[in-house]
Amino acid sequence: MSLERVRAYFQALGIADRIMEFEQSSATVDQAAQILGCEKGRVAKTLSFRLGGRIILVVASGDTRVDNAKYKARFGRRPSMLTNEEAVTLVGYAVGGICPFAVNEGVEVYLDQALKRYDSVYPACGSANSLIELTIPELERYSNSLGWVDVCRRQGGDRHV
Repeated sequence: MSLERVRAYFQALGIADRIMEFEQSSATVDQAAQILGCEKGRVAKTLSFRLGGRIILVVASGDTRVDNAKYKARFGRRPSMLTNEEAVTLVGYAVGGICPFAVNEGVEVYLDQALKRYDSVYPACGSANSLIELTIPELERYSNSLGWVDVCRRQGGDRHV
């Protein structure tokens, strides 16, 4: 079970007790925000892409969308999202529970700068009904991110700074 993989990872870091599990699904940004009673932007969705022979994850604010031009400018090609089957095989988690923690070897993790608007955010923990609240420095550290990128825009077309 993918949640157990994340739980073991966080257990080694001493924060497994912070994982929240819910009876209902938190797989979508809307569902997670409703369960948590927070704005959609604080839900840290993890998007999975194929980039040539590489697999990358972009952790993004829940109120943003990938901007194709910004993504191409940063990574050199248009975004190509993984299917659910590919995500399970290549990342280690199914869509709805994809997270940047304890991913398969070689998977690269990046954080979109829109997350910096918040003191803390809520990424998934490997299942469609789990979340954890992390500060931005904790998200950087625990995701083993390769850095911050600017590849998203606010939904509705507004660009963030």
